[in-house]
Parts: sequence; structure tokens; C-alpha cells
Amino acid sequence: MAGRPYKTESVVLRSFRFGEADRVLHLYTLDRGRVGAVAKGIRKTKSRFGARLEPLSHVELMLHQGSGELQTVTGVELLHSHHAAREQQYRLGVGLVGAEAMLRLFTEQEGNARAFGALTRFLDLLDELEPATSRPALDPLALSFQLKLLWLSGYLPHLTSCAECGTETEPLVGYSPKAGGAVCSDCGEGVLGLSPAGIAGIESLLARPLAEAEDVGLVEPSARDALAVITAAYEYFGNFRLRSLRSA
Repeated sequence: MAGRPYKTESVVLRSFRFGEADRVLHLYTLDRGRVGAVAKGIRKTKSRFGARLEPLSHVELMLHQGSGELQTVTGVELLHSHHAAREQQYRLGVGLVGAEAMLRLFTEQEGNARAFGALTRFLDLLDELEPATSRPALDPLALSFQLKLLWLSGYLPHLTSCAECGTETEPLVGYSPKAGGAVCSDCGEGVLGLSPAGIAGIESLLARPLAEAEDVGLVEPSARDALAVITAAYEYFGNFRLRSLRSA
């Protein structure tokens, strides 16, 4: 049933061409969570929306809910363009990983203020991120953001004791998504192996705010452990893999 127009803060997570002049937008909104919308005529030279609806843009939208699945953008106010993130290849790689993680983990049309706040904070920090020589997928900000999204989704990995048997005295050697966290050597057959430094790195990323992710001092092997845990959680809990991780 058609509804009345409404205004909400939104982040453009993805967009693609639709018809001759339109674009379909995948949005995460403050009030209604995940929303699909069409921006009519946006690809025309004289479009009044123009570059304000590029991926990663933080905007205030006027949306109209019609009878179909897609809502219609009727007004746009740009809050933060995040141009600096889109125009630098490394930052863009980190940003696309974060945007896709948001798309895949938060699929409901239900507002989540904490998730929206984490997303906008991630994008603000992304604008200032110093490019590194490693893959964007291994960047501490990308890893920290995804771990926090898993936490907000209810999939926080348990790391303080064996998630299978509960022992706190045996060293933890691996990650079991089925058990919900790290496991000891007695329970670790066939699970994803983790180093002690990798487990410590994941704990630090979870404990610190996003702004302090770069201060963790994550070395590449530990970053790879963190990424492996994130990927395993996606596959087990959501049955998906992020396409953006393949190119990042």
C-alpha cells in the first residue's frame, strides 16, 4: 500500500543503472534500515540530484513509498560527500568492503541506530585513512568495522575461553563458527586455525572504538587471522561471501 513521503538520513551503499536515465540505489537509512529506491533521471546531465547520490555518500533523503518494492527519491540534501574516500583507490577498496558488509548483514527494513551510527563513523574515518601497502581487506579499519557489525548482528565471536568446552586454562588455537568462538586444542579438530597473536588482535579490535583501530598495531599474519574469522562467520551465519573482498 502506498504511503506518504518521509525524510530520513541515509547512506548510499550501492547503485546501478536502471533504464535509460535512472539509477537504483541500495540505501541504509536511520529510520527504516535497508531500503531500495530509484532516483529518476539521475543520469541526465541536468539532473538536480547529480553527484549527491554517489556510493558512500551520507545524505538526507525525501523518499516516497509507492505500491512497488522500490521507493522513489524525491529530494536530496548532501550531508557528507565522502569524496576523499571515493577518489583514492585504497580508501575506496576499504569503503566498498564496509558497504557490502552492511548490505549483507543488515537486510531488514527496520531501523538500527547503532548500526547506522557505526556506518557513518566508519565513513568519516575513511576520509582520513592513510593508504597502506597491504590489501585494503586487511586494513584495521575494515576489519574493526566488520567485527563490530558482526557484534551488532548477534554474531560476536567468543574469545575469552573455549566456546566448546568452556575451559579457561588451555590455550585457544582456532575458531569454530558452530561453537560461536575460539576453541582449545582438545576441541579444535577440523576448525580454522588461529595464532595467539591473531586472537589477541581480534580482541583488541573488538574492544577499541573504530577511531583506534589503526593503533592496535596489527601485523599482516594477525590481520589475516581476523579476516579469516570474519569470512568464516559470513559463510556460516549468513551463507554468503563478500565479492568486494576478492578484489580488495
